[in-house]
Formats: sequence, C-alpha cells, structure tokens
Amino acid sequence: MWKVLAILGGLVAMAGGVILVIFVWLREFYELIFGCIPPILFLGGLIALIAGISSIKDAARTKKLEEETKEEEAKEKTKEEEAKEEIKEEEPKE
Repeated sequence: MWKVLAILGGLVAMAGGVILVIFVWLREFYELIFGCIPPILFLGGLIALIAGISSIKDAARTKKLEEETKEEEAKEKTKEEEAKEEIKEEEPKE
C-alpha cells in the first residue's frame, strides 16, 4: 500500500513541477538552464585538461620504464656472456 502511495506521490510531484515550470516559472527555468551552461563548459574543459596532462605524464613514465627495462636486459646479457667466457677459460684444454 505504501509503495503505491509513494509512486502516486512521485507522479503528482513530477506533474506539479512540470506545470509550474511551463505556466509559472518558464523564464526563470530558461535562465537557470542557460546560467548552468558556462560552468558546465568550464568544468568539462578543466576535466579534459587534467586528463590530457595525466595521459602525457603516463606516456612519459611508461617510456622511461621501458628504457630502464631495456638497459637492465642489456646488462644481464653482458653478465651472462662474461660468465660463459669465464667458464670457457676455466675449462681444462686437452
């Protein structure tokens, strides 16, 4: 019973709001909507700017990590080659 009353109350409130906007506060409603556009554009642009800067930083960080990984792999290869050479030198020659 309460659920039905809640639904009906919501419908009545919605209808009342639409009627008030159309017949009583139409000009104020338009002013409100048009007044919200500049802040929405500003905040949307700010979010896009922050996302772009973050993306650039992430790309630079990823590139740096890839370079460090390549350097580490090159160092490991040289160490392995040196170890193989030492093993070959230590082997008795016949």
